[in-house]
Parts: sequence; structure tokens; C-alpha cells
Amino acid sequence: MPGENLSRDEARERAALLSVDGYEVSLDVRSAVGEQQGEGARTFRSVTTIRFRCNEPGASSFADLIAPSVTALSLNGRDLDPSEVFDGSRILLEDLAEENELVVDAQCAYSRTGEGLHRFVDPEDGEVYLYTQYEPADSRRVFANFEQPDLKAPFRFEVRAPEGWTVWSNGAGERAEGVWRFAETKPISTYITCVVAGPYHYVTDSYERTLADGSTLRIPLGALCRKGLAKHFDADDVFLVTKQGLDFFHEHFDYPYPFGKYDQAFVPEYNLGAMENPGLVTFREEYIFRGKVTQASYEARANVILHEMAHMWFGDLVTMVWWDDLWLKESFADFMGTFGNVGATRFENAWITFANRRKAWAYRADQLPSTHPITADIRDLQDAKLNFDGITYAKGASVLKQLVAYVGQDAFLEGSRRYFKRHAYGNTRLGDLLAVLEETSGRDMGAWARSWLQTAGVNALTPQVLLDSGGRIEELAVVQEAAESHPELRPHRVAVGLYRREGDALVRYARTETDVEGARTVVAELAGEQAPELILVNDDDLTYCKIRFDTTSLETLKGHLGAITDPLARALCWSALWNMTRDALLPAREFADLVLRFAGRESEIGVVQMLHAWAGSALTHYAAPAWRETGAALLADGALRELRAAGPGSEHQLAWARFFATVASREADLDLLKALLDGTEKIDGLEVDQELRWAFLEPLATHGVAGEDVLAAELARDDTASGKRHQVRCLASRPSAAVKAQAWAQVVESDALSNALTEAVIAGFGRPSQRELLAPYADRYFAAIERVWAERSIQIGMHVVSGLFPMLQDSEETLAAADAWLTAHEDAAPALRRLVLESRDDLARALRGQACDAAAAGS
Repeated sequence: MPGENLSRDEARERAALLSVDGYEVSLDVRSAVGEQQGEGARTFRSVTTIRFRCNEPGASSFADLIAPSVTALSLNGRDLDPSEVFDGSRILLEDLAEENELVVDAQCAYSRTGEGLHRFVDPEDGEVYLYTQYEPADSRRVFANFEQPDLKAPFRFEVRAPEGWTVWSNGAGERAEGVWRFAETKPISTYITCVVAGPYHYVTDSYERTLADGSTLRIPLGALCRKGLAKHFDADDVFLVTKQGLDFFHEHFDYPYPFGKYDQAFVPEYNLGAMENPGLVTFREEYIFRGKVTQASYEARANVILHEMAHMWFGDLVTMVWWDDLWLKESFADFMGTFGNVGATRFENAWITFANRRKAWAYRADQLPSTHPITADIRDLQDAKLNFDGITYAKGASVLKQLVAYVGQDAFLEGSRRYFKRHAYGNTRLGDLLAVLEETSGRDMGAWARSWLQTAGVNALTPQVLLDSGGRIEELAVVQEAAESHPELRPHRVAVGLYRREGDALVRYARTETDVEGARTVVAELAGEQAPELILVNDDDLTYCKIRFDTTSLETLKGHLGAITDPLARALCWSALWNMTRDALLPAREFADLVLRFAGRESEIGVVQMLHAWAGSALTHYAAPAWRETGAALLADGALRELRAAGPGSEHQLAWARFFATVASREADLDLLKALLDGTEKIDGLEVDQELRWAFLEPLATHGVAGEDVLAAELARDDTASGKRHQVRCLASRPSAAVKAQAWAQVVESDALSNALTEAVIAGFGRPSQRELLAPYADRYFAAIERVWAERSIQIGMHVVSGLFPMLQDSEETLAAADAWLTAHEDAAPALRRLVLESRDDLARALRGQACDAAAAGS
């Protein structure tokens, strides 16, 4: 619909005209379990009453609603003809009074894409589960509203649901006479309202805290999941982290949690990690672990719990005016998730994971042609959807970590406290935050903001060292470089560490903090120190940059990376080496060799698993084609060696087992996986649970060893929603032209699959070992994507356009085809062009990496 993609200018104009006093929303979802239309009704009834004011009586505006039909409409008691004022996404509102009441009775559609009110049928027991997901603008798929973050209002929800169901919303609820009614919310934005309904398994707890004024704050806690996952649900650990987080944020924010209860719902087929709906946070149910996982998975879950909790203040209590300042909530929540994990939970090394995993996401995004400042230029809702990216989250969080180093933690937290109290239940822009930070730090935040928040790109910091005749440092300098496309040189508060070998260990013997500015900064404090074997710029990970090494340091790492005693320093070196691989400065085979020689000595399990992912990417994308088979064999041999050497039952053993499965391709390796599955071979301590069984079956399916009958038998063994996703992915992985044609048709030519199964098919479709089989789909991709983007929801469109880009056809011809499409489609939707441009850039980077690796083979 032409009006579906709301622009910033339209939102600004509407906010200047209207203010909203309240919503009453009545939903009837009893049709969700109806049998009159096969699997259930496609639509549900939604009746919304909006009370709002207009400061220019007689003016016109519009309300938002995406629905198949509107039954009745009235404005200030006047009936309106839906055929005249509703175009499928907007309701025209003319001749507004000073005070207005709009009533909309609509038939809204259940979703299968995770956007709006998602309806899921559990294959295990046939039960139906509903939940909503709105960000940035899908509440209009469930009820009529003014869909923009700065038109906040209180909400009252009531829901009619099937017998035997429980319903949750943002406020506390109770059922009377067949209707669930919920307490009115505080003023909040439309995109964080929420409804969850169905026969969910529900566990309760409570939190209490004595506040500074002596009063007691009591927060009812709840956690819910599908009945089929109840046996796996470790709600006690969820509640433990929740209580630790509430203590931590109350202590640091000095503003009591403002939204009453605190429920956390783990829901099926969820597109995001989680969503910060006040009083009812929703999470993807994969955070309930069906099998053995490493501590990295528990740490990640804790991080997400705390990230969403931080949003109760950063985002829900105080909300950005428009999506340009999305970072005002996401960057803060990403930073606070790790800050809280380290400060409040058992995951004291969470900054290591942040340095190694989250910042890798940021570095990639910030080097794409679509990179943007943290404070972005968001023209419309499609722009907003794509800006939930590594810059808004992880770069923004990295920059906040730099800000804490710049102004001091106390000033930063005091600024946050003033920000909440000054803008509670309101909306803010960048300047509002900078104002309080200037007050608390005494620093001029304008220059800092211009450098860090309003420019794009990542700087590289490289040490230069000059030694005197006695082998001591005469001068050590840090050289700062920027990409030609984003030439900004920024002020960095960094720590520079000097390392040397002591016995078998590589230890830091000197460190200083300094401000790096401009192209070259001399670090005078380190003059006179003994010559280092390794210089680590950005030691302790205070700033956001790409770390480079001088020649001596790089040679030291190649020989002794595993000997670095400090786990954060090791993680930073690994991250730097991976960035060098992606930048075609380090051959992929050398990176893989480093992983084979040193990953087995890595104590941090999250780093180990990240190294496995990077090694796989190095082999698939950055290794010279002629070396791929050799590299796969080396990685498989190394993984099996580490698997057999790992402690029985340890998480390292589990991680190496999973990595072995991802690189297994030779007959002997596949035979071992088959034997581990059927029990004819065992590795001491390795429990092949259901999740690991699917991990072993995937390479067997990919290489033609496990066929449709084997996968059907496994599904019968694990006839669950998770099992179905695994089976669908494995089916699409099989090395057959007919299989690929069917998979392509399922996601490109049909919209029958849900979002989760669409993802599973796409994941199985593109197997690195099947490049020749996939070659015909490169041309088909470019011929289809504009139609797919026009016909499908933006979420599914993103899955298809990014997931099916012919990345494995890594040749100049594919690069030329992408360029030709971009040239011929300059008027295509900007969001679609951005996705193609990003994939094209990844492909060009892969080709540069392959050339670097091939040159290493010839040298």
C-alpha cells in the first residue's frame, strides 16, 4: 500500500498536530482455534477506541491500520464509510475537533511471518500459541493507532480468548466473564505494547527491594514457554539473572522499575533475539536449551535478559522521538547488557565475549557501503527496519564504552540518572542526552558526538616503535588511519600494553592509558621500556577501532598467540587477526593454521566457538578455491584431534564436536558421524543428545549420506517444532538438483512456509560444497528479488534477498551481475538496494581475500 511506509516528515507533521490521551483495545482471538477454515481462522476481530486532541481544529490527519477489512468506523460519533477513508494501511481523518474519539472495528490478520499477531500451531500436540511482535511498526497489524514512537499514550487491553487459555499483556490482568482485562499502562509507544495468549506453561516468582526512601518495591515475576518445552525450561536460572539485573539497575539508575509486573515469554518462530515490551518481554524460545550447551549460551541468554531489562529505562521510560535516534535505546541496552552481566551475574568475563563477538558484528557493518553514523538518517520505516544492525547495537555500545573511559563511569551513570528523571515517559533526541553528560562530566560533548555519533567508519590503530642501541624503546607512536570513503580521524582513549615472554607465558609488563588524536600520537610514557615482543594497542578494549600490529608483534602472535596469559588480550588479538583476514592482509590459510595451533589452548569457551565460526568462514569465503579441499581436511583433522583430547563431558569437547560436524566432508569423517549417531562408536564423555544428533545429521544430508527416509525417521524421534526446523533444513541441504529446485520454489515462488521454516530452507539451500549445483540460481536470484520484495512482508523479503544472494558463486561474473542489477534498478526500494549492495560488498571482499590467499600459496 502506498501509505504503508510512513516517512519521517509525515510523522513529524502528525506529532506537531496531534497528542494522544489513551487507547482502549479489544481483541477477540477465539478464532485462532477455529476449525471452520482448516487450520483456523485467518482473521480476528480488533476494536480500538482512540481519544486524542488536535491543536488545529478542522485539520486533517490519518490513523494507521494494516488489515484485510474494516467493519465499522466512527469519528466523534459520525459514522465513516470504510471504503472511502481506509486504503488498507491508513484511515483518513478529516475535520478534526479539538478533542476527538475514533472507534475502529476491524478484521485483522493472523501472521505467519512473526510480524503483528503471530499464530503458531505446535506440531507436537496441535496446541495453538499467539504472541505479538511490533518493532518498528507492526502494532498497526493488530489495532488501529498512530504508529510512531513520539505519540505515547496509556493503553487498556482486553482480550477474548479460547477456554483454557491464559492471556498476558503489559499490565496485570485478570479474567472475568470470559474476558481478560488488563490494567492501564503508563504512557508508552505503540511498538512496545504486547499480547501473548495460549496454553503456555507459566512459572512465577517475585522480587523485593527496599528503596532509598525506605519503601518496599515488589515486582511479580513470571516466565512462560510452550508446554512442549516445559521439561527443558530452567526458569530458576532466568529468575536468578532477572533478580540480579533488577538489583544492579536499581542501584545504578536510582529510578524504580516503573511498569509493575515483569513477565518474560519465550515464544516460537521469533524473528529477533528478544523485545523490550514493558511488563512482558518476549524472547525467542531457542534460549530454552533442549540439549547440552556451553556456558557461552547461558552467558548470551543472560546478556539478552539484561539488555531487555535496561530498555525498561532506556527506550520504554524514555523513548527516542524518531528512529534516527534508535541508538538512544539500542546502543545503551547493548552496553548495559554486558556491563550488567559483568557487574551482577556469574559471567564476570562478559567483556571478552563483547570484544570478540559483538564487536565483530560492528566491524563488518561499519565497513559496508551502507554504513551510517550511529545517529542515522532514517527517512522512513523501511530504513528503520534495516537499521537494527551492528552499528546501532554493537558499535554504539562500543562507543559508549569509550564514552565511559572518556568522561568516567560515575559521570556517565549520574548523567543517566538525570536523563531518566528529566524525561520520564517522554521522548528525546541526541541533544537531550548530551546535555546531561555535559552537566555531570564538565566536558564539551559536542566535538565528541560529532566524531563518534555523527560520522561513519572504523579507524585502524597501528603501533610504530623505534628502539635505541640498548634495545629499549626510544619512541612509541600510534598511527591512526581511516578509509578513503570515511576519512574521519577520531579521538581515542586507549590503553597500550607491552608484552614479552616469561618462560612459556606471554605477559604484559607495561601499560599506559593515553589519548590518541590525529594521524600520529607519540606515547611518551612508554619511552625507556624494554623492547616488547608484542605491542597491543587498545589493550583492555577501551575504544572502538581495528587493531593492527607492527612486524615483530605479528611474528610473535604467529608463534605464541596461545601463550598470552590474559584472556581479554588473547580475544583482542584473535579479533584483530580476523579483521586482517577479512581485509586481505592475512591469508585465510594462515588464520586457519593459527586456529588449529592455538584454539585448543583457549580457556574462554565463547572465544573458542567464535574461532570455529571464523575458521569456517575463512575456508568458505576467503581461502583460494584450490586450497579449500586441503583446508577442509586440515580443519577436520584438527577438530577431531581436539575433540578426542578434550576433557570427557566438557563444554570444550561439545564445541569441538560441533565444529567437527561443520567441516566433515571425507568418507572417514562422515562414517564417524554415522557411527556416533547409531552408537557403534563412542567418544568418552560425549553425550549425543537430540540437538547434537541433528548437528551430525546435517553434514550427512549435505554429502548425500542421509536421505529423506533417514531424516523422516529422525523427525519421528523428535516430532517437535524444533525437530521440524532441523528436518526442513537438512532436507534442503541434500545434494540434488531436484531438492534445490524444490527449496527455491518453497521460498521464492510460494509464501506457504512460516518465517522460521523459510529461514530453515534458506539455511539448507546454500551449502559451500554444492557450488556447481547452485550455479543456475545466480541469474534466477537477480530476476526474482524485486518481485519478492514487492509481494512479501519486509521480514521475509530480508530473509530471501540476503539469504539467497549467490555468495557461493564467488567470481567476477557474479560481481558484475550484482553491479548490473544495481545499475538497472536505481529506482528500486532503497532498503532492497541496500541489501543487495551489502551482499555485493561481502562478495568483493571475499574475492580480495581469495587473491591474498592464492598469493600466499605462490610465495
